[in-house]
Amino acid sequence: MSQQELFLDSAPSGAKESRGRSRLGLIVTGVMGGSLVALYAVAAPFVAPALRKICLPFVPATTAQVENVLNVLRARSGSLVDIGSGDGRIVTAKHGFKASGFELNPWLVWYSRYKAWREGVHCSTSFHISDLWKVSFAQYSNVVIFGVPQMMDQLELKLARELPSTAKVVACRFPFPTWVPEETAGEGIDTVWVYDAETFLYINVTEYSLNNYTPDKQYQQLDTN
Repeated sequence: MSQQELFLDSAPSGAKESRGRSRLGLIVTGVMGGSLVALYAVAAPFVAPALRKICLPFVPATTAQVENVLNVLRARSGSLVDIGSGDGRIVTAKHGFKASGFELNPWLVWYSRYKAWREGVHCSTSFHISDLWKVSFAQYSNVVIFGVPQMMDQLELKLARELPSTAKVVACRFPFPTWVPEETAGEGIDTVWVYDAETFLYINVTEYSLNNYTPDKQYQQLDTN
């Protein structure tokens, strides 16, 4: 067999191998691209809060923290809101409240809704993808917040403006800077501070009067953050 014949016989095989490698390359590229897109879709809601002016990271509440919150609210009734509700463990606890959670991370909100359905409390709970500074909490008589120090002073002003005088506020991990709690429960990182709205509303109204303060102006400033 001549060299020309050998070349002609081998050419189709080489072309097939080349086409096979090309297909494999396309498959690998597609898989890697899809994986990166999926990773971004999952990670972005967790990373994005860290880029905000005030970061409210997701740190799951401990069992002791949840128990302390429920204990200090055991004699209460009405509506409850968890600000920065995370995976929904406060809202979905079977405490007898009509409860709502507000959370920026859509994955956590969807998981919380699933959890509420699984626990059989979906009819008495609701979860919302929303920025806490753009929501009014005036309709809630019980407020729970797992905050960070950088936001507590601004949240004081917002809640003092919006909440009814019968409300109770429970702060977890960090207390409010100027309000005086009526009681505390737990110790260390599991400590919760309970505030009576009637007390802090009186304090804030007095301060506003003394300083010729305009609440509406401050509220507009909070909404732009």
